[in-house]
Order: sequence, then structure tokens, then C-alpha cells
Amino acid sequence: MEVKTTYENGKLTVYLSGEIDHHTAAYLRSETDEKINKLKPREIVLNFGEITFMDSSGIGFVMGRYKLAEEIGATITVEDLTPQIYKVMKLSGLEKIVKLKRKG
Repeated sequence: MEVKTTYENGKLTVYLSGEIDHHTAAYLRSETDEKINKLKPREIVLNFGEITFMDSSGIGFVMGRYKLAEEIGATITVEDLTPQIYKVMKLSGLEKIVKLKRKG
């Protein structure tokens, strides 16, 4: 699992890879929150293009970043979602608070 980031013109993009589950979520939260708190971006993009598996911890991860973004006045987009992960996020109601984008 790896977290890479880019920051340009107030937009922080977080590139996630590997699996998001109970064991990896804490690391992802820590790495992502550190960048958000340091940079205070206006826009946060969580790129799931390299995520191979996600359980409910992924929903919690996105919701937590949404709350943090709300505190600093930023928006969140979750992009490059596989059809399966997109469906899970949509069913969870996340599309009501963040923008969801499928792969392709």
C-alpha cells in the first residue's frame, strides 16, 4: 500500500494503491490527513485508480476526509473508481456528500 500526493493551485490529489481494509485504513488516514492539515487545499481528490480491494473501511476513510475537508472549506472528489467500488460507495450514500467518478 502506498500513498502519493500532488499539490497544484489549491488542489491536493491523493493517489491510493493496494487494499483499504481495517488493517490499512489507519495508515491511509494518517498520511492523507497530514497533507490536508499542512496544505489546507480548496479541493481534495482521492484517486482510487490503484485500489484492488475495499471493505467498509473505505467508506469510513472517505467520510472522515469529508469531515476534515468541511472544516477547512474544501470539496472532495473520489475518482477512478472500479464499477464494484463505485456501486458500494453509491449504495452507502456517499454521493450525497462527495463527487464520485468511475474509471474511464
